[in-house]
Amino acid sequence: MASEIKDINLAESGQRKIEWVRRNCPLLTMLKDEFAATRPFAGKKIALSIHLEAKTAYLCEVLAAGGAEMYVTGSNPLSTQDDVAAALVEEGIEVHAWHGISDQDYDRCIDAILAVGPHIIIDDGGDLVHRVHTQFPELIGNIIGGCEETTTGIIRLEALNREGKLRFPMVRVNNAMMKHFFDNRYGTGQSVWDGINRTTNLVVAGKTVVVAGYGWCGKGVAMRAKGLGAKVIVTEIDPVKAIEAIMDGFDVMPMAEAAPLGDVFVTVTGCEKVIDEEDFLRMHEGAVCCNAGHFDCEVDMAGLRELAVETREMRANITGYMLPNGIWIYVLGEGRLVNLACGDGHPAEIMDMSFAIQALSAKYLVEHQGTFDEMLMDVPEEVDRDVARKELAFMGKRIDVLTPEQERYLNESGL
Repeated sequence: MASEIKDINLAESGQRKIEWVRRNCPLLTMLKDEFAATRPFAGKKIALSIHLEAKTAYLCEVLAAGGAEMYVTGSNPLSTQDDVAAALVEEGIEVHAWHGISDQDYDRCIDAILAVGPHIIIDDGGDLVHRVHTQFPELIGNIIGGCEETTTGIIRLEALNREGKLRFPMVRVNNAMMKHFFDNRYGTGQSVWDGINRTTNLVVAGKTVVVAGYGWCGKGVAMRAKGLGAKVIVTEIDPVKAIEAIMDGFDVMPMAEAAPLGDVFVTVTGCEKVIDEEDFLRMHEGAVCCNAGHFDCEVDMAGLRELAVETREMRANITGYMLPNGIWIYVLGEGRLVNLACGDGHPAEIMDMSFAIQALSAKYLVEHQGTFDEMLMDVPEEVDRDVARKELAFMGKRIDVLTPEQERYLNESGL
């Protein structure tokens, strides 16, 4: 099937973006050279649905260097960069994605990359896995396994697994230490504020920022907001995380109490209706809402559209909604991922670590095909640690090593 993209003539711009990523992703470059020599994916088809920008494109190149036939789509209607999609097509990779795609075409593009009968699935948010199980069960026998990039996708996978419905092995890439410690905290923290700042052109210092959710992503968003001079309020459902937020120096309260106080709201939960119609009506004039979770339901966009008496585009990627009480509030990126809908996503060096874990997890699935006892598994610790050691070396840093005597001291009971 031919690729479906916006404009192949945009490829040169996309190639420049990918080249910049290559220069700043030493782990992936090392893996590309290794895979080109060993060809671990020879004869294998990989269907990949991740936010289609330059770092993802380089991951596709790395997997293709290992012999994989790559079939690629985006994982969010507003995060695909059309020039990057064109550059991948120029390199001979089949792509079905474009920026601003409709929900119907989004599903059709997912179907297109699944129709090839993939052996490996690389997912971001769980749409590929969901689509296979609900629409293409006949493909399951051909699938060796897959990898999931995000917390939201893992939530969906764990629900499927609890119900006994997950029918092929999936690796929880997001749970790897070298993924969530850095990608979720530092990557999300930086890229969310990059998206907010470049879109609004408003000062952060002196404002009150409400961060919904204090997982690893929420910690990163709150930490960067504090660094930019904001007062931070955290909303949570987990008492342990709430205490952690307090001890990290943030205020904690329910969303109903935070809504009148916040100037900027960032949802980072993976749940729905975290900010709902009642919360909107409590907000003050000019409040800005955005989402850094996966789907556009954390900020209840359907409820907001129904509630609003007037809607207006205020600026690129900013929609204003006038509420029945006469107050205007603003939503960034249509309530979709603000760091990708309004920015370029995580920094290259962060995604170098995350995508190295992705690539090695896919290799692990191929090498251990047919040996898995569980349908849902974590990244093997040896893979996690190996990536950490290599990243430390690229940083030019060394660490101590236990002496034999220290090893014995730690591992013997002394009895």
